[in-house]
This record gives sequence, C-alpha cells and structure tokens, in this order.
Amino acid sequence: MAAQSSNPLWLYDTTLRDGAQREGLTLSISDKLRIARQLDQLGVPFIEGGWPGANPKDVQFFWQLREEPLTQAEVVAFCFTRRPGKTAATDPMLQPILAAGTRWVTIVGKTWDLQVTEGLKTSLDENLEMIRDTISYLRMHDRRVVYDAEHWFDGFKHNPTYALETLKTAYDAGAEWLTLCDTNGGSLPQDIDRVVHAVLDYLPAAPLGIHTHNDGELAVANAIAAVQAGARMVQGTINGYGERCGNANLCSLIPNLQLKLGYDCLAIAQLANLTETSRFVSEVVNLAPDDHAAFVGLSAFAHKGGLHVSAVERNPITYEHIQPELVGNSRRIVISEQAGMSNVLAKARSLGIELDKHDPACRQILERLKNLEHEGYQFEAAEASFELLMREALGQRLQPFEVKGFQVHYDMLPGIPLPVCAVGDWRSQSLATIKVRVNGHNILEAAEGNGPVSALDAALRKALVNFYPEIRAFSLTDYKVRILDGAAGTSANTRVLIESSDGYQRWRTVGVSCNILEASYQAVVEGLEYGLFLQRQAKTALTVS
Repeated sequence: MAAQSSNPLWLYDTTLRDGAQREGLTLSISDKLRIARQLDQLGVPFIEGGWPGANPKDVQFFWQLREEPLTQAEVVAFCFTRRPGKTAATDPMLQPILAAGTRWVTIVGKTWDLQVTEGLKTSLDENLEMIRDTISYLRMHDRRVVYDAEHWFDGFKHNPTYALETLKTAYDAGAEWLTLCDTNGGSLPQDIDRVVHAVLDYLPAAPLGIHTHNDGELAVANAIAAVQAGARMVQGTINGYGERCGNANLCSLIPNLQLKLGYDCLAIAQLANLTETSRFVSEVVNLAPDDHAAFVGLSAFAHKGGLHVSAVERNPITYEHIQPELVGNSRRIVISEQAGMSNVLAKARSLGIELDKHDPACRQILERLKNLEHEGYQFEAAEASFELLMREALGQRLQPFEVKGFQVHYDMLPGIPLPVCAVGDWRSQSLATIKVRVNGHNILEAAEGNGPVSALDAALRKALVNFYPEIRAFSLTDYKVRILDGAAGTSANTRVLIESSDGYQRWRTVGVSCNILEASYQAVVEGLEYGLFLQRQAKTALTVS
C-alpha cells in the first residue's frame, strides 16, 4: 500500500462495520469476506472489518482473513478506548483486538465533554488517560493506530480547549491518523472547513482524517470540505450505508475527489470498477440498488427526453458531467439499441471471452440481457449466470443435463422429529420429485429436505451424481431472496441469488419469477451446470498442460 502520486488521498472503507449498522442490513461471514475482497480489488487502502470480540462473527472474519489475506488493502480492527477504572493491559476488551492480528487498529474515543461525563460517567482527566493508555498499549504491541475522535465537531463547538486536548493526547501517544468524526451528522460544510483549519493550526503536523454522517444530507459535501481544508484520509461506506441516514457515500466521494478536484484515490483502471462494486455490494447485502444514485446508478447517465437525446448523441458533454465509462457506468439512450454494448464487451473480457462488437452474437447477448433485466434479473453479483448466457449465444453452452419437470410437496405434521424445520408445535418437511434427461437417459428421482429448495436441490443432485460424481463436492453456500415489486403482494416477482462452491472456488447464479420455487429452481440448476462447466475447464487445462 503506497501513495499513488504527489497528491494522494487515503480511502478508508467502513461498510463492514459502520455500514452494517444500517437498519435492516445484516451480513454473514461469507458476505463480509466477499465485500472485503471486492473492496480490495477496487484498491481501497484501508478496510475496517469490524470489532473483534464484540461478536463471534467478527472474530471468525478476521481469522479467515489471516488464513487468506487480502492482496492490496490493510484490514483494520475497530475498538473503543479501554474502560474507566482499568488499564489497557488488564482490560479484556483489548485482547481480541491483538488476537485479530491486524497491523492497523482504529480506536474511537470521546472528545465531547458531555459524552465523557454523561455517557462514560467519568472525569475529563480519566478520559484523557484512557486515550493515552489504550494507544500506548497498542503501539507497544507494534500496532499502528487510527484515532477516531467521536462527536468531534459537537465537542469542539461546546468545549474547544478540551476537544483539542484529546486530539493532542492521542497524537502524542502514537496515533498516526486523527479522524474528525461528525457523529451526529449535523454539521455544515462551512463548520467543517473552519474547524479543520483550527485543528491544523493547533497540530500542524498531524495527519487528519474525516468521518461524516448524512443526517443533514451533507455527508459527501462535508467530507469534501474537510479534504479541501487539509484532511488526507476520507472514511465512508459503499452506497452510503450506515446508521440512521447513513455515512458519506464513497461511490460519490471518490469520483468527485478524483475527477473533479484532482486527488489521487484509485488507479484509473480501478476507478472504472466503481459501478460494479456498488451494485455488487447492494446485491450481497440484499438491498435494492438506487437506480438514481449519482455516478453509479442505472439512470445516472440515462437520457430520455428528445432534446437531450439528440444533443448527447452529437456531443455527450451537453448533458453529462463526466464520461460514464470512467466510473464503469454507461450511457443509456432509453430508446437506443446501442446502450450497454460497452458493458457487455467489458464483462466478456473480464471472463476471458473476446467478443467482436460486430458479431451478431454480441447483439443477441445485449438484447437478451436487456429483456432479462427488464424482468428483474441482476447479473452484477451473478457472474456465473451471465457467463452461461454469453456462452449460449456463442454456441459454447454444452448443457450437461435437461430438467424435464419437477414437483415439490410441503407437509406440516405434528410429531416429526428434528432436524426438519419447526413452526410452533408443528414440524415441516418437503419432498421433491424431479425428472432429468442426461446423456439420452430419462432419470426420475425424489429426495427430502428441510425446505422445498433444499429438497429440490437434493433430488437434482441424486439424479445427476451417477453421471457426474464431482457434484458430490458441490455445496450451496448462500441463498438470498429479494421481492422486486412489493406492491404486488404475494404475486410479486422474486429474485433468488444462490452461491455455490466446490470447496476451492465460489460462483453465483440468479433466477427470477413470480413463483419463488421457479426462481430458486433456475438458480439451483444453473449453479450445478456452472460447477460442471468449471470442472470441465479444469480437466481441459490439465490435458493441455
């Protein structure tokens, strides 16, 4: 990790910790690992992974990253200062932080005197000692420290002398970054500018960061104001996820800072992955992407009005403030068949498939993609389904089996022993029957499961395993459901995203239908098909070598 040029700005992503505090957002360990690796590929220098010790999930997350480290980013553990009346060496809260094994630790401390006396119920002097002792202890154990000054702007407003003293204490104890936090999200850009300048007057050598919340719809503006005033680290989350109204949205901050103000945040090639990252994260966290989000939204560069369309086709700058390709987005002329071709070509290249835009198959892929997206498909987080779609258009999809039909029975019975699913005093079990044609043979199989999708998956595997023994190694590792048009009630279209694994690699497939079983069936079938495709590729590579 190194500065990219003479005007570097350090990005610090806290999607996995602060972003996960958004109401209705829950991340599994698998979700957190997938997002961390996507952010790593994007080129974010610091990724805050969570609070080791606060819950078993975060402990496991850091342990897995020690086994399989990120390639570019520093993963950061998060924690509060030690508690009043203890020492850092004896406070058990800090031991999991050391055990996480990260080089960097972010420590949050109180800088508002009201929070010290009313929240911590301790003295102002004891709070200073908590900051000093915690940071010194971590430095003694060779940890590099980011100090997050919680409620900084409120604290400075009410008692600037004490607030500045907390910062100096952290800096003197060895903190390498001092992050000024607008925790309540109520500041205005001119407040941010004035206070950042005041801090730099007091501690001119201190490297400052900024952490803003969006309660006044100004998180991005406030972060930009801080950078222009002298801050050199920007904290935020992908898509602005966060508690209450959210955090500063990195998907807006990064292009504004880099493309408009000339700061070096990401390499140009990595910046072009910003839209993909935004949509990928929205799929993983199971929240609908904001189509009208700046820079990365589906409609961010969409043109519908006749005057706009004719102007933008002559010269895009007439109605576009940047080239959409710079952030990985694309221009969409709503009535034009040309919209999206560059995305298809780029996605194909990322999968090792070279397409010629003049090839009729390319147009077929685009039209198929448009139709499916209109139905509710989203391929950003289902690369396997998209690759199968492309290979079908190119005549390269060798379907190893064909499902001729299936039935699923779901019973609610008293007295059925676990591990079947429980609902009140009742127990449920499912039975799936499936008919599959494989290598000219019609196979009829049935299997039970603890739910209809589990039973369907088990029946399909049972029908195929004698022909494709490698299926035994395949497992379904994640299953997500999203209702696409909630106003339609129980007849709404449903999108199912499934992640599968063979123990070495993972792939994701998608299905959409107003019938959740049909959507699940599509994703399950393509998951098995793509797994067999990967196995076939691996065997071919071994034969060639």
